[in-house]
Amino acid sequence: MTSPAPVHLALDGSRVDGSLFTSITDFARATPWLNTPVELSTNLGLGVFAVLMVVGWWRARRRDDSAMALALAAPVSVVAAFAVAEVIKKFVAEGRPCRALPHDYYVDACPAPGDYAFPSGHTAVAAATAAALFLLDRRLGAIAAVCALLEGFTRVYVGDHYPHDVLGAVVIAGLVALVAAQALRGLVRPLVSRLRTGGALRSLPTAHPAAPDAAG
Repeated sequence: MTSPAPVHLALDGSRVDGSLFTSITDFARATPWLNTPVELSTNLGLGVFAVLMVVGWWRARRRDDSAMALALAAPVSVVAAFAVAEVIKKFVAEGRPCRALPHDYYVDACPAPGDYAFPSGHTAVAAATAAALFLLDRRLGAIAAVCALLEGFTRVYVGDHYPHDVLGAVVIAGLVALVAAQALRGLVRPLVSRLRTGGALRSLPTAHPAAPDAAG
């Protein structure tokens, strides 16, 4: 007996905010000098979020166990948020804008038919990083949030996503990352404490808090 095929919504995103998408891609058409820098930054820019998480861990080494636990939980939270976004993407099955609006201007090539649009995976990573870092360090979280907004804009500018794909990714990934980071902090904190007092981290002087933790 064969198992039933998965259910897909097959959303047509052009009916949601196709006109706004066209306005943004018209701007891309009018700024050809900006196309290449934006196309490069929309992919390479994800490295910024990895760097911010490393900076968060570096700064957390001299804070309390809770901060260090959050720093270690951040990348796991981002992966969890991205995974949830990908599951939702397969369920919603929203076609890419290039298929619904073929006459619009596109910086990027049209992805394969099975590569769906909602929510934006790039933006999900960016928003999840910002949310996880905000719990750890508000300044780093604010920097990550600005970078996430820029990342989301570039996803629409190059024509890969509708604006609602970006907004949905921010809401979904941000919430998942916040919940996951908080849950993981409780699980990881006892391990961090043991490692700092008698384990591997004890040999690293800067991996031990110098003073009581202050709010980020």
